[in-house]
Parts: sequence; C-alpha cells; structure tokens
Amino acid sequence: MIAKYRLLALDMDGTLLNDEQQITPKTVEWIKKAMDAGVHVCLSTGRTSRGAMPYVEQLGLDTPMIMVNGSEVWRTPDELYRRSLMDVALVKKMHEIAEEYGTWFWACSVDGVYNRENWDGDIEGREWLKFGYSTEDPDIRHKLLMQLQDLGGLEITNSSPSNLEINPLGINKASGIREVCKLLGLEMSQVVAVGDSLNDLAAIQQSGFGVAMGNAQEVVKQEADAVVATNNNDGIAEVIQKYILAEVEARAGRASEK
Repeated sequence: MIAKYRLLALDMDGTLLNDEQQITPKTVEWIKKAMDAGVHVCLSTGRTSRGAMPYVEQLGLDTPMIMVNGSEVWRTPDELYRRSLMDVALVKKMHEIAEEYGTWFWACSVDGVYNRENWDGDIEGREWLKFGYSTEDPDIRHKLLMQLQDLGGLEITNSSPSNLEINPLGINKASGIREVCKLLGLEMSQVVAVGDSLNDLAAIQQSGFGVAMGNAQEVVKQEADAVVATNNNDGIAEVIQKYILAEVEARAGRASEK
C-alpha cells in the first residue's frame, strides 16, 4: 500500500538533530521504516552540503536534497542539480551593514563558510549562496532587518530567534521542495514538511502537511497543521508514526475491507 505522503522534507538543526547534534536511534529507526514504506526522505536545511553529509551517510539517503535554505538543490547527495547565487553587490552591502553595527556575521560561498574571524574581503572572487547575522540585541536585529528590507532582492528568514538568514529573493525551502517534487514526479500535496524556524515557514505553509516541532518558534507553530514533540524527544519519530505510516495502515485496512 503506497503512502498518501510520498516525501518527508526534514529540517536538520532543531528538528532532525537533537541539541547534541545527533539523530537519536529511535528517530533513525522510524526514518528507516518510512523509507521501507516507499517514502522519500529529503533533508531540507540551511546547512551546506558539506555540513549535512555525515547525516546523509548515517541515514543512507540517496534522494534529492535541499541545502543552504534552497540555494542548492541536489539530484542525489553526489550530484548538484541547481544552484542560485547571491548578487555580489548585495553581499558587499550586507557586509558593510554588519561592519556598521559590529555584529557577528557569516556568509556561505561555494567554497566554504566565512565569518568575522576568517573574512578576507574577497567578495567578488567568490560565488555566494547565503548571508547571515547573529545578535542577542533585539533592537539591532530590528535595525538590520529594516536595512535589509530596504535593499530589496532578498529572502529574509532565520534559523533561530537571534539570527537573520538571507538568500536570493524567491529562494527558500519551499521552492527547493517544488524542484525535488519535479525530480521525483510528485505533487506538493504529497509532501510532509517539518521544521522549527522561519526558514521552514514557507515549506510548512505550502506542503500538503506542515509540522512544527515542539521547540519551534511560535509563528511556525501557528502556521503548522500539527505540532509534535521537541527535537530532544523524537518529534520526527512521532511525525512518521502518527501522520505518515498510520495513514498507510489505515488505507491498507480500508482496501482489505473492499
């Protein structure tokens, strides 16, 4: 019996991974059960492919992947399908804003991640995928947000309440999932998307079934179809057990009654 939901798109930090940056044995077990039932399991993360790869290998995934909040879509873990680069002029401006406020920043390029500590100033010599700021000061964060919105051409989200993450306008996890669906011959209605932060919001809103983790930001919970346990309490296992495989069993039961 084929599952109603054929693609499970998983955020990593705060969702698939617990606070020790591990996938628990119970979560691994239920992901394997989903895969055995014919469900495609896809990582949908703000991380680079390099940062995600150990977990891809741990789970034995060979499905498409969404990396860097959608700036990269991989056909398989070894084959890049599409890459969306940031305007170099915008990266320059975002770096200037970081210097103006003296705030922590990082920037993902194709060749690596650069931040305040290893910044070498070579903006034009690299291909950029994402820019980010982190500050515990809500006033500075608000001022950063206002300046970024004024720049235009940017997709602004976060991966925690204390940061801002910036991708090219229109590039997010939802746009990445749409491309993965095309690669797999699926519809968005067949997707379960799970996450905890604003960079998961579009995916949760636009997928067939959107799930917020128990530790998710409040706005994400409000927009989700369901809220499950936290990342430290096997929330992903709950998603699979309750909303994916229970549906398979129910449909099998109905089929046997006919």
